[in-house]
Amino acid sequence: MTRLPTGTFREARIDTDAIADNVRHLRRLTDSEVIAVVKADGYGHGAARTAAAALAGGAARLGVADIAEGLALRRAGIDAPIVAWLHAPDESFAQAASARIELGISSFEQLQKAAAASAGHPVSVHLKLETGLGRNGIPPEDCGRVFAEAARLERIGRIRVVALFSHLSNASPDADRAAVRQFLDASGAAASAGLAPPLRHIAATHAAIDLPEARLGCVRIGIGMYGLSPFSDRTSADLGLRPAMTLRAAVAAVRRVPAGQGVSYGYDHRAQRETTLALVPVGYADGVPRHASGTGPVSIAGRRFTVAGRIAMDQFVVDVGDTAVSVGDEVVLFGDPTLGVPSADEWAAAAGTINYEIVTRIGPRVPRLGVGS
Repeated sequence: MTRLPTGTFREARIDTDAIADNVRHLRRLTDSEVIAVVKADGYGHGAARTAAAALAGGAARLGVADIAEGLALRRAGIDAPIVAWLHAPDESFAQAASARIELGISSFEQLQKAAAASAGHPVSVHLKLETGLGRNGIPPEDCGRVFAEAARLERIGRIRVVALFSHLSNASPDADRAAVRQFLDASGAAASAGLAPPLRHIAATHAAIDLPEARLGCVRIGIGMYGLSPFSDRTSADLGLRPAMTLRAAVAAVRRVPAGQGVSYGYDHRAQRETTLALVPVGYADGVPRHASGTGPVSIAGRRFTVAGRIAMDQFVVDVGDTAVSVGDEVVLFGDPTLGVPSADEWAAAAGTINYEIVTRIGPRVPRLGVGS
C-alpha cells in the first residue's frame, strides 16, 4: 500500500511536467501566444514553480493580479515579462516600473500614474477595456481621452502600450461574441488615435478553447494550465489536459467502533454497523471545504470512500467498513482521475463550488512538493 514519506502528514504534489505539457497543448490548440496566469500563488500550486514550468512549456508572458505577486516572482529569479492588472487606489507604480512589471491600466488616472513612474525608460502598459463584465476597465465613454493621452505619452517616451485587453463573462457564446465585437471596435478606435500595440488579449481558458474568434493571437491561460476544465460538460481528459495537483495525507489514526457510534461534531454520521474509522489529518484550515462534509470523496488502498460526518478544522473521518487500513496509509483527496483517484471537480460538486476554488484554497499548512523533470 502507498505511504507518504516518513514524517509527512499531508502534502500537495505538483506535477510540473503536467503544467508544461498543458501549456504546450493549449499553445498548439489556439495557435496563439500564451500569457500564463500564475496569480493567487499559481492557483495554489506555487507561483514560482508554476511560472517556471509554464515558461518551459512555451508561455511568453506571465499574468498576476497585483504588483506584489509580480515582485515576488522577480525575487524568485523569474525574468520573463509579467503583467499585473489589479491595483489599490493609492498604488505606487514606481517599484513595478523598476522591476519591469507591465501594468494593466483601467483608467485615465492610472495611465498618468504609470507615466509618472517612468525613470529614463518607458513603462509598459496593457490598456484594459470594459466590454460588459462590469468590473474594472476603461469605460467606452473614456476610451477616446485615454487613447489620445496614451498615444501622446508613447510619443514622448513615457509609456509603451504593449496590449489592449479585456475579460469575458462566459455567460453564453452570444454574450462573449458581443464583448469581442465591442473590444474590436475599441481596438479600431485605438488605432485611429495612433496606437499600434503588438498584442490583444481577451480570451482566458474557456474562450481560448471554445471561441476561436476570441483568440486574437494571444490568450491568457489559467485553469487549463493546471489541468482542470472550465466546462461543466467536459473533463480534463476530454480537453487533453492533465491535472497537476494531487492532494494527499497519511492516515493518522484507525479505530474499530460498534454500530451506533457517532462520528465527528454533531454526530451527523453514525456507524450503521460495526466498522473501522480512519482519521485523515486535513481540514478546513487546510482548504478542505467544510461544505463537502458527508459527501467529499477520497481514495484509500485503491478504494473509494466518502467523508463521514463533518469536516473539522484540522481533520475528518472516513468510514472504511472492513477494509484493512493502517496508520500511515496514503489518502488521496483529489488528483488525476484517469489514475483512479477522485478529481477536484468531484470535490467542487460535493461542496457546491468550482474546481478553481478547490485548488486555490489549499492553505499554507500543506507543503507543496514539486515533481517532474
